[in-house]
Amino acid sequence: MTGSFATLEVESRGGVLTIALNRPAALNALNADMSVELAAALRHAQRDPDVRCVVLTGRGRAFCAGQDLREVAAGAPLDFGAHLREKYNPLVVRLRTLEKPVLAAVNGIAAGAGASLALAADLRLMARSAGLRMAFVHLGLVPDAGATLTLVQHAGYGRAAELCLLGETLSAEQALAYGLANRVVPDEDLPAATDAWAARLAALPATALGLTKRALQRAWLATLEEQLEYEAFLQATAGATADHREGLAAFLEKRPPRFGGR
Repeated sequence: MTGSFATLEVESRGGVLTIALNRPAALNALNADMSVELAAALRHAQRDPDVRCVVLTGRGRAFCAGQDLREVAAGAPLDFGAHLREKYNPLVVRLRTLEKPVLAAVNGIAAGAGASLALAADLRLMARSAGLRMAFVHLGLVPDAGATLTLVQHAGYGRAAELCLLGETLSAEQALAYGLANRVVPDEDLPAATDAWAARLAALPATALGLTKRALQRAWLATLEEQLEYEAFLQATAGATADHREGLAAFLEKRPPRFGGR
């Protein structure tokens, strides 16, 4: 898997699959090749049992500037609806439903669909110089790739409306205050902080994390009674795993658990 892409750098180490968008000269803007390769990398992450955490980041000074507008301008008139259904929407669904934690290490500006991808991750760690920008309105377009949902979920309607309607850049510190970032670190500390968080996630019980993501995703549409029943169903599954037995034994023996991911 490592080194097999033209627009990505992919590395697997210690249970962590790092996917770095790698078109730095274009601020990692999404073109046709990158969308195909990113889909393939995420499929691999889902299928490989040795992958226990996914990190999504960018190379160079940007996380992702969104759709490559030069590609759009150079081709035939784009059917935006078909483009989203075929390219972007499957990526967002994969990120949200991947039964492994996804950590976005936002190293620079995340604009348009690039911001949407960052918001689709489970956790966001941002460099202090990074920012989020719903740039769609400046192109006469609508926020897409799930942003209208994830912004409301994370920040509430008022702040989502502010970001989408004005299209202003939100600094990392503002993103933290709005609930759109989990933590902000100095730029030079982002790689080490990302490695530390990813290693912690990869060391946790994989089945329990995957089931927890299921519960969190479903909670937005469920009634209290429905969510209680779904939690009971998932807990029955988690309670039958070797990781649960190891966690219980470690608690009773007063030692750190050694989870195996099964």
